[in-house]
Amino acid sequence: MKNTDKIQIFDDSKIRTHWDSDTEKWYISIVDVIAVLTESANPQVYWRVMKKRLLDEGNETVTNCNALKMLAIDGKMRKTDVADTEQLFRLIQSIPSPKAEPFKLWLAQIASERIDEMQDPEISIDRALKQYLELGYSENWINQRLKSIEIRKELTDEWKKRGMKEGIQFATLTNIITKAWADKTTKEYKILKGLKKENLRDNMTNTELILNMLAEASTKDISEAIAPKNFKENIKAAKQGGNVAKVARKELEARTGKKVISPLNAKTFLEEKKVKKLD
Repeated sequence: MKNTDKIQIFDDSKIRTHWDSDTEKWYISIVDVIAVLTESANPQVYWRVMKKRLLDEGNETVTNCNALKMLAIDGKMRKTDVADTEQLFRLIQSIPSPKAEPFKLWLAQIASERIDEMQDPEISIDRALKQYLELGYSENWINQRLKSIEIRKELTDEWKKRGMKEGIQFATLTNIITKAWADKTTKEYKILKGLKKENLRDNMTNTELILNMLAEASTKDISEAIAPKNFKENIKAAKQGGNVAKVARKELEARTGKKVISPLNAKTFLEEKKVKKLD
């Protein structure tokens, strides 16, 4: 089962969403939608009152709503009520708002885009390419980033084949690979770059991306060769794969006299790029 948490943007407002590949549905945070449609100072209270009223009326839509853990403002995963797109369309009818109709169109587009991407994966790649270009990344970096997504997918498919589980096991193995090649845990790497919730790979330089790809591709190849039977053996493959990239990093640093692991992140890099253009 592949689940994807994603922040969607409507009218400059962030809405937390969750894609469940088993049901092939988007699940969307109800309080986030209420915040957009009502501009309430406390959308949680608004939803609590609305929910009680609808339950008293015997509304089946509210009864069937689920709760999922989503990233809260404080950075922790907390349970929040969610609804699929069909349920949301019904709930919106009970929220007086001039934004209701535009939101319905946005909601329909979100659902349609996901179905299109499932039928033709190139669409999601094209969309990612466009988004990175709009942010100011170079085409060379974007090509590396998209390739890194492909390599990561091949690795996680290999892990699934070996019985590894998404979540803690994937995160642990990823951390081991990163520590092996970069001499830093994922957390330490993000701290160096001044990151919090941001994606580490989106803040890597070209060289960092290439070495990270080498580490993950090597881990996948080693796993295929030794066919690990349990978590402990997968850890061994992850360390070996990361060490392949570590050797390359050390050789490059020795020849250039420069450290590969950089505190540079996307924000500072893109700002420097803009300054150079102005000069």
